[in-house]
Amino acid sequence: MKKIAVLTLFLPLAALAQILVSANDNKEVLLNGVHVVLANAPPDTATIIDFSSSPPKFLAELNVPASWSGPPQSVAITPDGALALVTNSTKMSPADATKTVADRILTVIDLQAKPPAFLATLQTGLAPNGVSINAAGTLALVANRAESSVSVFTIHGKTVTPAGRIDLADTNCGPSMAAFTPDGKTALVTCTNTHRLAVLSVNGTDVRDTKHDISAGLRPVGIEITPEGEYAIVGNIGNGPTGGVDTLSVVELKGNAPRVVNSVAVGVAPEGIALSPKGDYVAVNLMNGSILPTASPYYRDFGILKVLRRQGADLTPVTEVHIGHWCQGVAWSRDQQMVIVGCMTEKRLYVFHFDGTHLTPQAPILVNGGPAGMGTTPR
Repeated sequence: MKKIAVLTLFLPLAALAQILVSANDNKEVLLNGVHVVLANAPPDTATIIDFSSSPPKFLAELNVPASWSGPPQSVAITPDGALALVTNSTKMSPADATKTVADRILTVIDLQAKPPAFLATLQTGLAPNGVSINAAGTLALVANRAESSVSVFTIHGKTVTPAGRIDLADTNCGPSMAAFTPDGKTALVTCTNTHRLAVLSVNGTDVRDTKHDISAGLRPVGIEITPEGEYAIVGNIGNGPTGGVDTLSVVELKGNAPRVVNSVAVGVAPEGIALSPKGDYVAVNLMNGSILPTASPYYRDFGILKVLRRQGADLTPVTEVHIGHWCQGVAWSRDQQMVIVGCMTEKRLYVFHFDGTHLTPQAPILVNGGPAGMGTTPR
């Protein structure tokens, strides 16, 4: 599980402008809308890609535990591009080969090794979901959905160390993702079960729940914070693929009373969201009923990748394209001219050129497993 499975290029990754890591789940597939756990499944993988080149280049693939269960923001890369952190929320049940159970794994990957290499396995809380690293590259937070807690890790060079765990005041939170503000002094946590955002104070390694929650949309999962730190963009997945159109919420963070100041209908189940490096565009992946049985009246034979322009708290649709089925993570290139979205069913990363108005398909990248999580070198 800790060996490099495939490697096509030996390069010092720190010298590259931007790295993308896709975490791929091989344990489960969707068969006509039904989750099926595969007997004798091959190992999950992490695919490492040079996202600074056009087209993006496959660099390496490692056997790393990964899971579709949770937000696709389950991969984070340190600002210096040295390390990748990958959470794994589920594993094969030791008692029943047809089921999965909650896991507690955070994998550390050394991206500067030649070739990139497994570095460490750390323990988190139960069912780790989204992972985020502060702008200084010194602290990481992991949202543990099954126990409504957040695990804290310090980062010193290539050493990642557990630094405690905080239990959220909202014991029914079901946290999906934590996101740091640019100054690193605050983090917001999406409480998927209770439709709120928990607000954490951060002082060095001292992370605390302020108990001053923010009302969000219905079942918030993904979250991004704008470069200037004035707003957070939250993806609300609603009641699922049969629940109708869902929303993105815009949360104003400045001042003493953070609150939702805008909500925009985007489509069915915005699973993955990504703010462009300059913060002026939001890419969102919509499940669009593509994970349902074909006999369902809500089934659609495609997902949707949509781009919206952001001006302050306003979000305006720009363009959208059809993509594959059961799609997850989304990422931008630093020059904002490429968008990548991973689709589980097709086991590929769809690549699009973005000119500010249109999304034009490029050659896709095949990966070994269903691309369940995605992270890039920060903006």
